[in-house]
Amino acid sequence: MELDYKTIFKELNDNGIDYLVVGGLAVNLFGVPRLTYDIDLMIHMNPENIEKLVSKLTRWGYKPKIPVNPLEFADEEKRNLWISEKGMKAFNLFSEHLPIGEIDIVIYSPIPYKILKERAVKIQIQDIVIPVISIHDLIEIKLQTGRKQDLSDVEYLKKIVEK
Repeated sequence: MELDYKTIFKELNDNGIDYLVVGGLAVNLFGVPRLTYDIDLMIHMNPENIEKLVSKLTRWGYKPKIPVNPLEFADEEKRNLWISEKGMKAFNLFSEHLPIGEIDIVIYSPIPYKILKERAVKIQIQDIVIPVISIHDLIEIKLQTGRKQDLSDVEYLKKIVEK
């Protein structure tokens, strides 16, 4: 099985994983050409959903960048420790051998996941439906990070909204 974007999203959907695409790939899906080599996801942070996603990613060969058991991410107490002690904003999993080298599970959002999910859009690529953060929420979150690339993305996304 070739692990491309389409395969990843089909597998996540088929396994009932509750997720949204955010970050650079979401920017691409809204029509902004921008180079990105990873997938940024926000997920419903209940243990079962986290375990399903992390198990799937580790079976494919992804490993956490930090030296932990990846399934510990499902433990809310441990996750909160990582956030408070290490300033973790995303749980990064990587592979040196797969075409999509990194998948980040975004931990912090200024907008609760439930609201993001309600306002999300579904973008169909061939026969795969991909849940994507709404363009307005994406703009809001990128504005709050203040990073140069995010602010550049916001300018392009605003042009799409204005059309």
